[in-house]
Amino acid sequence: MDDALAAYGTGHADGMAGNHDGDRAGDPQTGADYLVGIVDGQIAAFEDALVAAIRKAMDEKAGDGPGV
Repeated sequence: MDDALAAYGTGHADGMAGNHDGDRAGDPQTGADYLVGIVDGQIAAFEDALVAAIRKAMDEKAGDGPGV
């Protein structure tokens, strides 16, 4: 179980960073956990980028003045 959690955590970090380790993904014991971590990390990175883009757009709109 500890190995599975460690593989997931590594996969999550790699997914957030946009990395992929084919050797870890191919591991028969923990490869599936690593791959799930990759996907979750990629989703988390997308969510972070989306929130940042929305905040930036809202800040720019606030500077446009009233009624705009």
